[in-house]
Amino acid sequence: MDLKNTVIGIEFGSTRIKAVMIDSQFRPVASGDFEWENRLENGIWTYHYDEVEKGLQTCFSRLKDDVNAKLGVKLTTTGAIGISAMMHGYIPSDSSWTPLCGFRTWRNTITGQAAEKLTDLFGFNIPQRWCIAHFYQAILNCEDHVAKVSHVQTLASYVHRLLSGENVIGIDDASGMFPIDSEKNDFDSTMADKFQKLTGFDIREVFPKVLTAGQSAGKLTKDGALLLDPSGDLEAGIPLAPPEGDAATGMVATDSVRLGTGNVSAGTSDFAMVVTDKKLKVHREIDMVTTPSGKAVAMVHCNNCTTDINSWINLFGQFAQRAGLVISKNDLFSLLYSISLEGKPDCSGLMSCNYYSGEGVTDFDGGIPLFLHRPDDHVNLADFMRSHMMSAMSTLKIGMDILREEGVAIDKIFGHGGYFKTPVAGQKILSAAIGAPVSVMETAGEGGPYGMALLCAYMIWGTSMSLEDYLDSKVFCSSRTETIMASDDEVKGFDKYIQDYRKVLEIERRALEVFNA
Repeated sequence: MDLKNTVIGIEFGSTRIKAVMIDSQFRPVASGDFEWENRLENGIWTYHYDEVEKGLQTCFSRLKDDVNAKLGVKLTTTGAIGISAMMHGYIPSDSSWTPLCGFRTWRNTITGQAAEKLTDLFGFNIPQRWCIAHFYQAILNCEDHVAKVSHVQTLASYVHRLLSGENVIGIDDASGMFPIDSEKNDFDSTMADKFQKLTGFDIREVFPKVLTAGQSAGKLTKDGALLLDPSGDLEAGIPLAPPEGDAATGMVATDSVRLGTGNVSAGTSDFAMVVTDKKLKVHREIDMVTTPSGKAVAMVHCNNCTTDINSWINLFGQFAQRAGLVISKNDLFSLLYSISLEGKPDCSGLMSCNYYSGEGVTDFDGGIPLFLHRPDDHVNLADFMRSHMMSAMSTLKIGMDILREEGVAIDKIFGHGGYFKTPVAGQKILSAAIGAPVSVMETAGEGGPYGMALLCAYMIWGTSMSLEDYLDSKVFCSSRTETIMASDDEVKGFDKYIQDYRKVLEIERRALEVFNA
């Protein structure tokens, strides 16, 4: 294989860093990964910078091994490389690019004061996890590092600069830093002026330069090549695509960048993205971000999704091991996800709250997972699992119901991420939550890194047409898709469940008060 006819997408997810190589027919041909986990240190969710580099190198090394095993060649070059990562958060650095504090991730809910003040100032919803909220909160807190700030980056733009020396960012990732003017495809200048007047900082100088899909974002430097591949096999000079957020790669991986389309990404966190031209009121539950080409997107982002499910499945796994049963983790997930479909549409009264961390949509600064039921409710495995599957989608449903009330049109919704790996289960429960059909593509399991690879492919092979047309006519024209619609009873069951879920949130709030006292 001519490696110049391949491209590589690398995504820093919340629990895994994954690299995917695709060929010129957009087929995944090799992959590599590295598992990691965020940690709560001094009340702040973070990943260490040395973990970022170690994870990048390990992931790429495993990709090299897979390329050699499957293609029989040494990975020395490729047509293009792209970096994507979980959006938002805060990485400030000084004039010499030395980080000034630990990486503060999207999961933190410590910027409520800043988010509220900026939302009022801009007349535009600024969620707590956005970079500008973190930056302004640091200013309000009079943190020592603020006086030394020359640059503020996301994780994707941080890694991209290490590889290329270029301080740039893809427009979707940028839209999680600061509001975007979709006509100019840049940070909103009116709001930037307001922030400068408020703080003295001009975000147009502090934040990276905004690029759209298809634009060149530099090339892999010698130092960047050695960082990615310390063995020295990888050549410098490989073109790099604009670094993007995981929302963008999810949209691309599911062909959801055209007006009226949408997707739901569900893993550690979950979020829905709907491309719209409708002017929305300011809702604290709804973010306005963009597609990789700059079109407006209504986003419902939830910090909590499958972490609580994972903890329970790990518990069942421990039981199976003690009982002498041999069952792989993948098989265990598949089994228990499938069993959830046997539960009643409203889970027979069994309820759970999946909050491990704070949740912006429902205004929580922290989380304590809960499972509860009334004394006369029949506790059984099917309803138990369905309750947790539905809890994972409940906060998302609260936000999606607001979009429906606003009259936002959704022609199709695609699901991707770990929640949808088991056939039918995740699709049917999401469909019940939103009252609409949910489709999953055969490539859905590849997720974000596949979407980033497609953005690389578009940059070097497809910019003679729009990104929307390129994906429709070249990439997904013959893709296989499974579409599922929940029954009327299942939709009504979720509506009933969500009424009790809102009551459980009152218990969750009280639990936080008691446990944190």
